[in-house]
Amino acid sequence: MRTGAAAGHPGYYHEALLYDSDDELLAVVLPFLRDGVAAGEPSMVSLGERNTALVRSALPAGSGVTFLDGGGVYARPTAAIRSYRRLLADHAAAGAAQIRIVGELPPVAFGRSWDWWARYESAINHAYDEFPLWSMCPYDTRTTPPEILADVARTHPRTATADGRHLPNEAYTEPETYLREPRPVPPDPLQRGAALVELGDPTPAQARAAVHAVATAHLTADEVEDLSVAVSEAVTNALRHGLPPVRFRLWAGGGRVVVTVSDAGKGPSDPYAGLLPAPGATPGGLGLWITHQSCDHVAMQRGPDGFTLRLTTGDPNLAG
Repeated sequence: MRTGAAAGHPGYYHEALLYDSDDELLAVVLPFLRDGVAAGEPSMVSLGERNTALVRSALPAGSGVTFLDGGGVYARPTAAIRSYRRLLADHAAAGAAQIRIVGELPPVAFGRSWDWWARYESAINHAYDEFPLWSMCPYDTRTTPPEILADVARTHPRTATADGRHLPNEAYTEPETYLREPRPVPPDPLQRGAALVELGDPTPAQARAAVHAVATAHLTADEVEDLSVAVSEAVTNALRHGLPPVRFRLWAGGGRVVVTVSDAGKGPSDPYAGLLPAPGATPGGLGLWITHQSCDHVAMQRGPDGFTLRLTTGDPNLAG
């Protein structure tokens, strides 16, 4: 039987936690975790280094709370979904009636890659809904930009408050709607200059060769290989599912490589494309899902001229 505010709620109970002081954060998180442990529910924390230390120091030794590696969990959105789904499935299989998690996104998420983390916050309302999960996502209102807080309200059905309330967010938008909306994606500074490579209707092999020819001077061998796989999948998708012409462009510098693959089509119809494997997909139908695991940022842009997939390997927040 589920407990607390999530009692009687089927599936995922997803809350934002907006706080403006350490005391306010602890006022919500500590009772949430203590109540979970007291009820025999797996209760976990996946925070950044500072907030992990804050919460850990406020709990007694042997509290029963599990601390996860927040930096490892939130390396990339698709990796986070895959990791959490395994964790949740294991606890549910062991008989957990409810699972509690406090998890915050890393600061890097609030830069030029926010678009795919916003998609993550929306998509998990669907991705975790088969599990008895109650999670809180803390956002520090002192440092989180207003436009990101607006997305937080749209991607979290509820907000937990320091006085113990659990308020519905009137701005909440169902993921099937939210994920189909055009996302504002700031251009990478490298794109202000001329592309180092530009190909028309390339084969996947030609795209891979272009990556290897340029990226080896800017990335590690593993990063080059990952980007090569992602680019091959992106070009294959554009040729197979998009409309001609297909255009490949590559920029490099500042410790990263940026690739765009464009076609004249409308892009994927699945709102969860990239973040979740397509239902019933064969290995050959997992292209976008693979690119999201292989790159440090994947942006999808729709416009009057068609669909563009932008792949970045290396820190997407670095200057040009």
